Amino acid sequence: MSAIRVLLADDHAILRSGLSRLLGEEKDIEVVGEASDGREAIQKAQELVPDIVLMDIGMPVMNGMEATKQIKKRNRDIKVLVLTMHDNEEYLFQVLQAGASGYVLKKAADDDLVNAIHIVHRGDCFLYPSAAKMVVEDYLEKVKQGHEPATSFDNLTDREKEILTMVAEGYTNREIAETLFISVKTVETHKSNIMEKLNLHKRAELVRYAIRKGMLQLDFDEVME
Repeated sequence: MSAIRVLLADDHAILRSGLSRLLGEEKDIEVVGEASDGREAIQKAQELVPDIVLMDIGMPVMNGMEATKQIKKRNRDIKVLVLTMHDNEEYLFQVLQAGASGYVLKKAADDDLVNAIHIVHRGDCFLYPSAAKMVVEDYLEKVKQGHEPATSFDNLTDREKEILTMVAEGYTNREIAETLFISVKTVETHKSNIMEKLNLHKRAELVRYAIRKGMLQLDFDEVME
């Protein structure tokens, strides 16, 4: 198995050096580059295409939050793990909205950082315990108030919602095209837009999402047979 390729983005050279030495001791992690500001992080991410960018928030020229957005916009496969000293709700939700896959405090133990890198690399999200607690509390408070957390569902057009439902019901691209009198290429474009807006990547995820939103009428008698 190839090593996890990591790009370090932090404006403190001493910290970058320490992180490089720390991660260099791991057999399955390779530091492929360093960046001292957000703009350089974007450039290096494009050049080196790392698996993960370990990103500081407070950097000159361009902050880590904006750099994260730009990196994810250019290549969604690159994951960003934010490393910061800030442990508050404001930073947490900004980090997640920017597209980061994780949030680790600089005061965290070495093992926590290495563990976070492995978790994010396999496609999961890592939140420091206090950050995870804030996410849960925010969700429960919104449920208590009678509404679910904000999603990107409202950003879908009527046509995209229609196609999402048909995809979830098992229609092929060609069947959708024939039913809606549009081209297969147009269907594919709509599906791509839907997945990007909802941050979903597989048909199974679309089906689960459609069920949660009540877009599918399930026949439970058939399901139980």
